[in-house]
Amino acid sequence: MWPWLFLLLCVAALVAAFKTTSVGVLVLCLVAALVLLSAWIVGWLSQRVGSRTRDESQLVDPVELHRLREQAQARREQAARPDGQP
Repeated sequence: MWPWLFLLLCVAALVAAFKTTSVGVLVLCLVAALVLLSAWIVGWLSQRVGSRTRDESQLVDPVELHRLREQAQARREQAARPDGQP
């Protein structure tokens, strides 16, 4: 939600820049609009990247990964034996 607030404030700064008759206020409003636009872009991209990240709780820890590899290796070795005996 916060990035959209930056965009709204950016538009408000641009409207103020168009309506002012003072050069100082114009420059201040344009600089504020540029900063707010940059903040909106960074916040929007941050939301997009954050929504696409994986849940770290679903990652397999190294100990579990090692155990799974050992189980797979044991199954391959058992399947490779012609008599199927352990």
